[in-house]
Amino acid sequence: MEVNLVEELKEKHYIRSIKLERNIISSFDEYPFHLPSIKTLDELSLHPNVTYFIGENGMGKSTLLEAIAVAAGFNPEGGSFNFNFSTYDSHSPLEKYIKLIKGIERPRDGFFLRAETFYNVATNIEELDSEPAPGPRIIDSFGGLSLHQQSHGESFWATFMNRFRGNGIYLLDEPEAALSPLRQLSMLAQIHELVRKGSQFIIATHSPIIMSYPNSKIIELSEEGAKETLLEETNHYSIMKQFFEDKDRILHHLFN
Repeated sequence: MEVNLVEELKEKHYIRSIKLERNIISSFDEYPFHLPSIKTLDELSLHPNVTYFIGENGMGKSTLLEAIAVAAGFNPEGGSFNFNFSTYDSHSPLEKYIKLIKGIERPRDGFFLRAETFYNVATNIEELDSEPAPGPRIIDSFGGLSLHQQSHGESFWATFMNRFRGNGIYLLDEPEAALSPLRQLSMLAQIHELVRKGSQFIIATHSPIIMSYPNSKIIELSEEGAKETLLEETNHYSIMKQFFEDKDRILHHLFN
């Protein structure tokens, strides 16, 4: 049964689309421009509520999400707009070659949350809070408990539940790496609450659970480039469905 959420949601097109400035790229034979999803990219329209980038490893979904984040004003390793630190400068130069087509309204909040470098964000928070300063600590807006004194999954979840305030632009890079299936379902519920508060999400993920938000847009990056697809048409969904419908047969073929 299709879930219709259109009437109860506040659609906020903070970023309407992404355009690759192809005319200033000197060569499409170098990283990351040689990636098929980038090489064939012209302009991608985003959903005002939730847009997913999906695809196999190496197709460029995290690279593209990172470039959007940096172009939007975020730190490459993650954090809110005012985070400015660098543990290791490894991000691609793609943000210099993309243009964000923005909407009329500006977000009041924003966060780039990526599982891969979340430890670095947590460390930066502790370093900033260790310096004498008036007012509340930064960690208070993340739940109050040191992120390093929690498991990776718990600290990631505490950030998502406490720091995301609504009316914001939120970019998530493979959040399933830190979350159990139950927490992924809970994440969908919280995404819905934040969308109702006028938020826009762009998410790179492998998880069929996370990419199941209704009335969203799924953009699959592959060897053929980038194309819009449906959840039920993705390899992620079909493989998981086949596995749980006939687990023994699939395992038999794998092991023999």
